[in-house]
Amino acid sequence: MQDYATLRAFVAVARTGSVSRAAEQLHLTQPAISLKLKQLQANLGLTLFSRRPQGLALTSDGHALLPAAEKALASAQAFEQTAGTLHSTLRGKLSIGTIVDPEFLRLGAFLSRLMARAPQLETELQHGMSGSVLNRIAQGDLDVGFYLAPPGEGPGLNQGYEALAWRELTHFDYHVIAPAGWENRLIDTRWEHLATLPWIVTPQDSAHHRLLKQALAKSGAVPNRVAQVDQEACMLDLVRAGVGLSLARDALAMTERQESGLAVADNIRLPCALSFVWRHDSTAESTVNAALNTLDEVWPHRLS
Repeated sequence: MQDYATLRAFVAVARTGSVSRAAEQLHLTQPAISLKLKQLQANLGLTLFSRRPQGLALTSDGHALLPAAEKALASAQAFEQTAGTLHSTLRGKLSIGTIVDPEFLRLGAFLSRLMARAPQLETELQHGMSGSVLNRIAQGDLDVGFYLAPPGEGPGLNQGYEALAWRELTHFDYHVIAPAGWENRLIDTRWEHLATLPWIVTPQDSAHHRLLKQALAKSGAVPNRVAQVDQEACMLDLVRAGVGLSLARDALAMTERQESGLAVADNIRLPCALSFVWRHDSTAESTVNAALNTLDEVWPHRLS
């Protein structure tokens, strides 16, 4: 097995026809090139060059070996390049807290572009309610995640989440929805009245709970709870079944009104924002940084 430096000397002399030009090309001395050629021919037991007035010329054996030598050098270069790329290839694991439905988060596009950017990165999705995702990021159980809160509030500095960073991705509204045929019961849209109607509520970790609590705060009213659910799909099923009122994102509320005939309270809109959250001290981490750069591609007109 010949070393690659010797093969480089052989190929350089074969291509230039000159020890001096090969030495200049390889940044070696002429004696070093001559020695390598001598050692190569001795090891192989073959004469690879013949001397001519204009320089060195390949013998028939030299011609036969030249393609194999060039191929070996190309393979060695490819090996070194591949090894070099491994130093810059992003590896590791990114745990992502998800909420609501994947389409609303543009989750498919986000993961597809993230994998294209970092094919060696392993992602782990953990679904939950907005508040629980926030807590798990703060505790270090999740790297990044999605969160819902009124515009401009983010995680809320007064809630002990000073270590968290966030970006608002989009704004939307929540509406009050009710079973089909309940339009007359929604004519009076004062919260004091709406609170007396049967409500399908959600746990404290949900954005629904926080938004409804904030809406009722001024009147001091308390919702008439008849059921509690922790999944949006279940909540919609109960509203369709005539159990009571709940909150729904604007797109869902309009779709349900058209397709299921659900009633939507007029002139009630609870503003909300979808945010992406991570810890300040993890911003420089390569996995989190890759997620943030990918986020800019999926949500190019983010709000903050």
